[in-house]
Amino acid sequence: MNEEYATEIASNWNTKDAISDFIGIVLKFEIDDSYVSKFKVEVVGGNIHQEMWVPAEELNEFNSHIIGEIQVSKTFYGDKYQGKTIEELLGNR
Repeated sequence: MNEEYATEIASNWNTKDAISDFIGIVLKFEIDDSYVSKFKVEVVGGNIHQEMWVPAEELNEFNSHIIGEIQVSKTFYGDKYQGKTIEELLGNR
């Protein structure tokens, strides 16, 4: 929902989590407001901790309402990360 919260998760949680392969990536994209307005925004901590809970069975429909390209905003690598950099993975677009 907001870059500050996404950055907190990507840098503080994902970089320490084996399930995330010790990498946190913050993405930016636009989505059709009329579609996403049907989902409730949940506050799960402080004011910046807002999440839109999209059921798994809705993800294909959700993705079809993304407008334009998805952009990588920030990338964080944990000490145990052993993969390629995001630039290598994306081919320096």
